[in-house]
Amino acid sequence: MRFLIRVVINAFAIWVVTLIPVLQVSVLPIKVGWDGTLSTIITLLIVAAIFAIVNTIIGTVIKIVALPLYILTLGLISLLINGFLLWLTAWLTHWWSWGLRVEDFWWGVVAALIITVINWILGIFLRPARKR
Repeated sequence: MRFLIRVVINAFAIWVVTLIPVLQVSVLPIKVGWDGTLSTIITLLIVAAIFAIVNTIIGTVIKIVALPLYILTLGLISLLINGFLLWLTAWLTHWWSWGLRVEDFWWGVVAALIITVINWILGIFLRPARKR
């Protein structure tokens, strides 16, 4: 259940980032016979699931390996790592004719920062509390 909520929050955050044209982040919808909103929503949910999986698996490994850099930069390296993970998600969906497109790495870092802030704010309200 927590993963599904995380995917929906990620999808919403990615959608918000695509609304900001200066960031040069876009989502190309899946062409499955539906046009318009439904195909965009399905694409956003799939991209958000891929982003959550990349962030969970590869992001954890990178954060463990880069622990000295986290200490040295007082955590500011996390901005670059989150931007890299967003770019990696865009690269993984690049092979199909749909998915996330990040045109510039540095605008991708800014987009990842916005996604992180939106995830944090919505996560406070929407994620279920852990049972103790």
